[in-house]
Amino acid sequence: MTFTPAPWPRQLRSQHWYGGTSRDTIYHRGWMKNQGWPHDLFDGRPVIGILNTWADLTPCNGHLRELAEKVKAGVWEAGGFPVEVPVFSASENTFRPTAMMFRNLAALAVEETIRGQPIDGAVLLVGCDKTTPSLLMGAASCDIPSIVVTGGPMLNGYFRGERVGSGTHLWKFSEAVKAGEMTQEEFLEAEASMSRSTGTCNTMGTASTMASMAEALGMALSGNAAIPAVDSRRRVMAQLSGRRIVQMVKDDLKPSDIMTRQAFENAIRTNGAIGGSTNAVIHLLAIAGRVGVDITLDDWDRCGRDVATIVNLMPSGQYLMEEFFYAGGLPVVLKRLGEAGLLHKDALTVSGSTIWDEVKDVVNWNEDVILPADRPLTAQGGIAVLRGNLAPKGAVLKPSAASPHLLVHRGRAVVFQDIDDYKARINDEELDIDETCVMVMKNCGPKGYPGMAEVGNMGLPPKVLRKGITDMVRISDARMSGTAYGTVVLHTSPEAAAGGPLAVVRDGDMIELDVPNRRLHLDIPDAELEARLAAWRPTHEVPASGYAWLHQAHVEGADTGADLDFLKGCRGNPVGRDSH
Repeated sequence: MTFTPAPWPRQLRSQHWYGGTSRDTIYHRGWMKNQGWPHDLFDGRPVIGILNTWADLTPCNGHLRELAEKVKAGVWEAGGFPVEVPVFSASENTFRPTAMMFRNLAALAVEETIRGQPIDGAVLLVGCDKTTPSLLMGAASCDIPSIVVTGGPMLNGYFRGERVGSGTHLWKFSEAVKAGEMTQEEFLEAEASMSRSTGTCNTMGTASTMASMAEALGMALSGNAAIPAVDSRRRVMAQLSGRRIVQMVKDDLKPSDIMTRQAFENAIRTNGAIGGSTNAVIHLLAIAGRVGVDITLDDWDRCGRDVATIVNLMPSGQYLMEEFFYAGGLPVVLKRLGEAGLLHKDALTVSGSTIWDEVKDVVNWNEDVILPADRPLTAQGGIAVLRGNLAPKGAVLKPSAASPHLLVHRGRAVVFQDIDDYKARINDEELDIDETCVMVMKNCGPKGYPGMAEVGNMGLPPKVLRKGITDMVRISDARMSGTAYGTVVLHTSPEAAAGGPLAVVRDGDMIELDVPNRRLHLDIPDAELEARLAAWRPTHEVPASGYAWLHQAHVEGADTGADLDFLKGCRGNPVGRDSH
């Protein structure tokens, strides 16, 4: 892609606040000077907003204030004026009912933070799952020069000589306790081994996936995604990004110049190659909607269906993010995609160079971690998009995390009306269920939970686990943690709370899953399905006020990214109105 830098010098948007000698500009400058800033900092140089998602209650991002100082150093070195700005931080492991409910609120807060303040360029300081998409969504809506700096993954966990992956082993050990294979005391002992340094999940969970998506989209410097949080090179990356954003402002290199259709197709294929989280589907759809690129579920199947998974990381594989970085990280994966003809090589990145120029000379230092093309972890990775009378608008499944023998399956439905019903009955020894059944959970989508929580990877009933069974087909309108695994059908659309066919599935109905043919079918006559849908009435609770009400009233379906309907396609002039 050809990009022509804007002329420099020129007047930047921050000069609407700080330039000149009017009463209003003196007002803005004067108050800033109470922090000790000298007058020449307001001379028209780029003002860089460091949008920081640090919070004590967002442990994955607990080190971002330190990284912000390195970003500032880079901005100063390049002749910019850095200002650190706290923004909404939705922690995946703290927020209730679910962080996903607040992704759109965070994006809206970021958008207005940029739009209403004298910021010429933005450094998006992110880490935990929802912080990356929410900041990218907000920045895309304002379309000022922006660059992603990720906090990085934590170090490997170890328990009794075994690698312990964030989340992945939480699900594994929890099931082992239920099966009687692990004591509660051993589980508590393992807890201390899971998170032994600052940073995000060390598996290819949603945080690492979205860091990889940002890099594949071209919105982060090459190599950003995998550097461990405590590695000194993470700080170097932050400082280099601070330098780079100043030049991006001078060139007027914006998200809309970088996040093109080609960039999104690169990201979709990258997600398949890394065995990335199903959450990437919903987040990339939302980001694309903000930047005005028409990406659909069909694009996910078209671009990602035949991409082999070559990154041998949990939950699909064996290793963790630390080894991925040492092997060469995402640049090696992008080079492999380019060699296979699966990369738009001329897609532009924040560096000002093409993505191919950034990765063409990298070396794979460990072919057990990043596998050769002729021995992939999964020949067809990516995300399988399923359709049928049970999911007219689509559902998704991650083949690399599924059991091959269950990818074609017919079974009797065991239905849970919502997550509370599931929790109340799943451990009941009298529950009529065996390993051939299909577990179905309703009312856990964007409207139903509300917020679409990561509860789709329902734990199996103890009496099935005791047989040595570790996987069953599970279907819901919920999401699944990127650290999780199993033959789990997610994001079923329309969701049950919106009157989708999932809402009328009954115990005993036969359900057919055929992943190779992308089919999800409720085996009842069409007339019966129509009659059930006509008789359906919503059962989920509808909030009466506050953001929960706003979310309920305006959130769209998972098939289009679950954004708020009034925020899509809202990219425009980011200069705020001066009220003084």
